[in-house]
Amino acid sequence: MQKYLKELVEISGISGKEEKVMQFIKKNIQDKVDSVSVDNVGNLIAFKKGNDSSKKIMFAAHMDEVGLMVTKIYDDGTLGVAQVGGVDPRVLKAQRLKINDEIVAILNSTPIHLDHNLTAVTGYDSIKAYAGFKNKDEAKLKVKIGDMVTFDVKYYENNEYAVCKAFDDRCGCSAMMDLIDFFDSESKKPFYDTYFAFVVQEETGLRGSGVAGFSIQPDVAVILEGTTAGDNPELEKTSWATHLGDGAVLTFMHSGVVLDKRIFEYLVETSKKNNIKHQFKMRTAGGTDAARLTRTVDGIPCAVISTPCRYIHSANSIINKNDYNSVVELIKIISVEGRILK
Repeated sequence: MQKYLKELVEISGISGKEEKVMQFIKKNIQDKVDSVSVDNVGNLIAFKKGNDSSKKIMFAAHMDEVGLMVTKIYDDGTLGVAQVGGVDPRVLKAQRLKINDEIVAILNSTPIHLDHNLTAVTGYDSIKAYAGFKNKDEAKLKVKIGDMVTFDVKYYENNEYAVCKAFDDRCGCSAMMDLIDFFDSESKKPFYDTYFAFVVQEETGLRGSGVAGFSIQPDVAVILEGTTAGDNPELEKTSWATHLGDGAVLTFMHSGVVLDKRIFEYLVETSKKNNIKHQFKMRTAGGTDAARLTRTVDGIPCAVISTPCRYIHSANSIINKNDYNSVVELIKIISVEGRILK
């Protein structure tokens, strides 16, 4: 497990610009599935035939990450940016960025000894990226309005922990790739016909999942996510949503949807029966593609299984690799036994 995670999180791919992520995934799965295709919005859909074709199950994870986009080029050569997805401006001060995976830039930050209002939050209208350009004309030779801007960081491991950007939701993408590898290496088939939907633009309004759901029309969908941990050392436990090291996260409700009770209870029962470490998401803020899929076609029943991420939607999110492994073990069982649809 985790064979693909490092490479996945280091690839840049904000909402609407997921092509490099899609190409990496396609290259690594296309010879292990029965078919693979890319739809009009950029979703990558892989299909694995099951032993029973009477029903369809869809696993889904979004390829896009939060980031920024160039929106202005100023006379002095600095760049204005806007958020793509939920990027709190408080995590941006003095961060190192990459524009289109090529140009290094630094975001402005008032020196601490000159900042007399330490509690103020800098808005995006005051945030500028410095990339070494002398003036607007020089900047326009290298940068265009609409260019992708991502955090310039590398994957790092320390014992059971890993740090990088984009665990939301490259954890889900990686878990699906691990599941595909499991079927390929073990020469097994899933119980039911199984679709793997690597979807686009979740962070900007759950865009791709609805298209995939309408196209596939599965009997059930399992959303694989990276979710908020909130177990920051300075916070009381009552503020935690999940906790690193406590296993796969099972969600019973979040913004926009109450998950199917029967499916949720099946996940809990299966986790207990197979000694898979698990926990519940105890805060209901935030959302996933389940909110879109449950109102797609006739209403697709959904489950949400996540890897908890501390400092989510920042340059340095942290996961516990054992939590990730718990997610993979659970979806293997779901795929093989087929009871989620009974």
